Amino acid sequence: MLDLWLAIAHHLLVFSIFGILFAEFILVRRGMDWQAVKRLGLIDIWYGVLAGLIIAVGFSRAVFAAKGWAYYSHNAFFWAKIGTFVVVGLLSVPPTIDYINWRRAKTVPSDAQVGRAQRFLWIELALFALLPAFAAAMARGYGEM
Repeated sequence: MLDLWLAIAHHLLVFSIFGILFAEFILVRRGMDWQAVKRLGLIDIWYGVLAGLIIAVGFSRAVFAAKGWAYYSHNAFFWAKIGTFVVVGLLSVPPTIDYINWRRAKTVPSDAQVGRAQRFLWIELALFALLPAFAAAMARGYGEM
């Protein structure tokens, strides 16, 4: 039963963080107003919270659930999934810093600042799309080392 609950939690968290990332992608636009900047800061906090929960639940699932650590630790797709998630997380740092700076300055971002954040968000979304593919391959036993 633990395996089922961890799987459900993990999937709901991953779908949620994708929704948050996509909300940021939609919200970061040229001509953003101050309300959008404030909303973006709050949304980004949830991005961080969900990322932390995904890591905690994901590793709990890998260690305590049905397949166990021996299955995951020797799977190339598991490590590709972890590595991609880490890269997406690292790519989220510059936009987060931008959002904080925009809020501290109590100003709307310039078109150049928006463009910079958008580039990072595009890359994050593109890489995020790989995660379900890696998860599906891993779950079917591909990637055994």
